[in-house]
Amino acid sequence: MTEMQLGDFSALAKDYIHRPAYDPELIRAILEHMGKCPSAIADVGAGTGKLTKVLSQLCGEAARLYAVEPNDAMRGEGEVYTSGDRAQWSKGTGEETGLPDGCVEWVTMASSFHWTDPEKSLPEFRRILKEGGFLTILWNSRDVAASPLHREIEELIYRVVPHLKRVSSGNAEHTKNWADILASTGDFADVWFRETSYVERMTPERYLGAWRSVNDIQAQAGSEKFQEILRGISEKIASLEVIEVPYKMRSWTARRV
Repeated sequence: MTEMQLGDFSALAKDYIHRPAYDPELIRAILEHMGKCPSAIADVGAGTGKLTKVLSQLCGEAARLYAVEPNDAMRGEGEVYTSGDRAQWSKGTGEETGLPDGCVEWVTMASSFHWTDPEKSLPEFRRILKEGGFLTILWNSRDVAASPLHREIEELIYRVVPHLKRVSSGNAEHTKNWADILASTGDFADVWFRETSYVERMTPERYLGAWRSVNDIQAQAGSEKFQEILRGISEKIASLEVIEVPYKMRSWTARRV
């Protein structure tokens, strides 16, 4: 069996449907902070379209919506998931979006900015933004501290993979100083932070599917140890019909200089 590579989501695309979406209340708060609903949006690193669909629903038909995703399998799932949402999908990365100069008023990256090189992605986002435009990076992380079950699962993971280094995550325990990073190239300023907490209710099948969509643990654990982790999680939720999963959605929004 070929082991999964860090950052390669090709084998995970089908399981992304099990992941939670993004809290509309936080997106509304960001729109209020910007003072308008942008006329054109680029959702970069759009994955399977979890945020793309929320943006489409909140900003309505007036907003032109670009969804940019480098992985073919993820983009294919996204095109199906957002088929009724007017999103224009294309292949591109944070460093090379393939979009025209000054074509959007808002760039978003949901659970994906950490895969980019900020020295290249931030100037690229400035290039495709109109004057006065905004960039928002956000993550939807499990709030491990809020749940005894999830603290136990976290302990299980680190017992199996003691030297695990989390790559993704806006979780306060693992996150970088994104405000400083956003301001580091001089392309963006006035960073504004906002977070919300909410609970997602999942069936055991969906819950395990969400775990199967995680790249950084699988890539570092290897297939055998990752299956051990999944078996351990299955045992912990065996008596539950519904798993309440606490999430903390954290966002950083910056103005184009």
